[in-house]
Amino acid sequence: MKDYLIKALAFDGQVRAYSCVATEMVNVAVQKQDTWPTASAALGRSMMASTMMGAMLKGEAKLTVKIEGGGPIGAIIVDSNAKGQSRGYVTNPHVHFDLNEQGKLDVARAVGNNGYLSVVKDIGMREPFTGSVPIVSGELGEDFTYYFVSSEQTPSSVGVGVLVNPDHSVLAAGGFVIQLLPGASDAVITEIENRLKSIPPISKLVELGMPPEEILYSLMGEENVKILEKMPIEFACTCSKERIANAIISLGKKEIREMIDEDGGAETSCHFCNDKFHFSKEELEELYSQV
Repeated sequence: MKDYLIKALAFDGQVRAYSCVATEMVNVAVQKQDTWPTASAALGRSMMASTMMGAMLKGEAKLTVKIEGGGPIGAIIVDSNAKGQSRGYVTNPHVHFDLNEQGKLDVARAVGNNGYLSVVKDIGMREPFTGSVPIVSGELGEDFTYYFVSSEQTPSSVGVGVLVNPDHSVLAAGGFVIQLLPGASDAVITEIENRLKSIPPISKLVELGMPPEEILYSLMGEENVKILEKMPIEFACTCSKERIANAIISLGKKEIREMIDEDGGAETSCHFCNDKFHFSKEELEELYSQV
């Protein structure tokens, strides 16, 4: 199944909902990052939640999510936009633990729960919107739920899950966001709560081949869901040699001259995709002349 995301309304406009299958997107990310299984699950969960948040934006808007929980994985950074494109990385990709008491990858231990989840949204205004909340569990689904409730005052439920194969590839990755809109009835809230308690983990539904539409049907009942849009999602990095060159120019003449005289060139790599960019002595001289 190709990765995609669904936007929907439910219960006659009382609920807004998103769901995605992102196995391929997460696979690309973990391969580029060379993450170990627990780190893969943390990165994948973060990317899916961020991708669904990006889908809530419009036009050229974009956002950056930063998760710093104090755990051994270090910071998790994800960029997402309104077009279904995301990229992400973890500071320490080689983190893995034994399964937790529930028999699942111990993401909370890797992420930690002594820190913050921050979101910076660039929606084309003069100043970006920034929201930050304490990390409540490190499981990430609960942390994004808390972000929506505390920072955006939107009662929500976020579920994200990743299953990792023995060879460290991703077997299944998927997620959902359900948000109550103003005026949602107690009966609707109760029905959703009861369904959330009874359905299997989201990653298991994806492993069974359930597409995003059916995930939402399981959560709210097919008769209650109105699909609004289907959007492809993918790992997409915006790095390029031109961007790196502009960054080098911004360092100033002194720094560039040191690169030329001491190193005879420069090489750097992108945090997100690990692509390497080499600049020869001659190329640095050209950049030096542009400062």
